[in-house]
Amino acid sequence: MTDPATYREAGVDIDKANLFVEQIKPVVRNTFRKEVMSSIGGFGALFRMDLTRWRKPILVSSTDGVGTKLRVAHFMNKHDTIGIDLVAMSVNDVLVQGAEPLFFLDYLATGRIDVATSVQVVEGIARGCRYAGCALIGGETAEMPGFYGDGEYDLAGFCVGAVEEDRLIDGSEVRVGDVLVGIASTGLHSNGYSLARKIFFDRHGLSVHDRVDGLDGNVGEELLKPTRIYVKSVLNVLKSFPIHGLVHVTGGGFYDNIPRIVRGATRAVVRRDSWVIPPVFRVLQELGRVEEAEMFRVFNMGIGMILVAPEADAPEILNRLHQLGETAWLIGHIDRRESDQPPLEMVSP
Repeated sequence: MTDPATYREAGVDIDKANLFVEQIKPVVRNTFRKEVMSSIGGFGALFRMDLTRWRKPILVSSTDGVGTKLRVAHFMNKHDTIGIDLVAMSVNDVLVQGAEPLFFLDYLATGRIDVATSVQVVEGIARGCRYAGCALIGGETAEMPGFYGDGEYDLAGFCVGAVEEDRLIDGSEVRVGDVLVGIASTGLHSNGYSLARKIFFDRHGLSVHDRVDGLDGNVGEELLKPTRIYVKSVLNVLKSFPIHGLVHVTGGGFYDNIPRIVRGATRAVVRRDSWVIPPVFRVLQELGRVEEAEMFRVFNMGIGMILVAPEADAPEILNRLHQLGETAWLIGHIDRRESDQPPLEMVSP
């Protein structure tokens, strides 16, 4: 006669999951805003909109993951910053509509819960939420033995923000004569990692601990630099200046993201020599013999967020961003588009 089957024997440890939840409670609670009504552990999270500060709010939502950057974290056995990337990918997208991120939810799936690793991941998520000013209001941890290998996990994030209806930014105000203000990225952020991994690890046989000429640290340290969260700086600018369009430069790089906010008879003209491209992009281009156009289609090339604004406001916007700790440049302008022209033109010196 066989022993009674148990969930733990099947690979799911409920006690360990409960221990994990208890350990992250103070970390998560530290992100709460005054609108959060629920505690951690309920079936659903409660958030009361403060209608004294909103007249006609539009809710803006976004969901994203981190992609294969997770593999680098696994190689490095470093999991305390990957959560920042998870938050950044969604809150920066919500921000592009002019919205303030209100709350965030996460989904963590793994083969078997490693409490120490999972706590590090959630601590990173909480740190990202504090950078963005949003509450980590809920989440789900799924233990899925047989689906993920030992030590493997995947992440997804979900953000909800709000913007006043008359302050919504959708690109419809972009005009000929506007300028493009680019804000610096911290590196690759969370895009293009399939190509970066192929170049570094597959083609050149490097490990995350190897050093490459041109990079400050080893390969793993460069690839794990957290995605920059632009929320507080850009919201500050939005309060003082008319911003006609915003672009989060993520997957698809310049060529797929900038055209989202130029329409009709307008086109964006970007000067490639107008900002400092971080060394990691030139290293990848040289090691992989990647064509210039492909680099600008895959990577952010050192610009993580673009503001489209009236030319007259550009000097003050740049000054404000610098005061807020951002590095920013005037990288282009909006021009008239003829029927046979593409929506984006990259011009060289």
